Amino acid sequence: MRKFLVRAIPIVSIALFILIMVSDNYLKHSFSEDDNVVKYIQLIMNDVNMENWDEANTKLVDLNNAWMKIVKRVQFSAERNEINDFDKSIARLRGAILAKDKTGAIMELSEAYEHWENLGK
Repeated sequence: MRKFLVRAIPIVSIALFILIMVSDNYLKHSFSEDDNVVKYIQLIMNDVNMENWDEANTKLVDLNNAWMKIVKRVQFSAERNEINDFDKSIARLRGAILAKDKTGAIMELSEAYEHWENLGK
């Protein structure tokens, strides 16, 4: 039994780690309604186009909360650089919404969506 465990535990551990590192597309998708990053990006885009800045700011907080849930799942399968780029896009989006800059907000939302699509590739 000991010989079996000595061989099985490392093999199972390595297989588990490989599955975690390769499973980025599955892990970045939402598992509930409150961690759907793409939905929040689209809702903020609609609010920015209609210049509902208070609603956009509220949804930006929701987007940030959703991202904090997702980043815990993808931190081992995505590059740290990609995660930081998405964080920077959210921070610049926050500034554009506070300044009520429609053009800047749309640019940052597009960039954030692009980072989202390329996360883990």
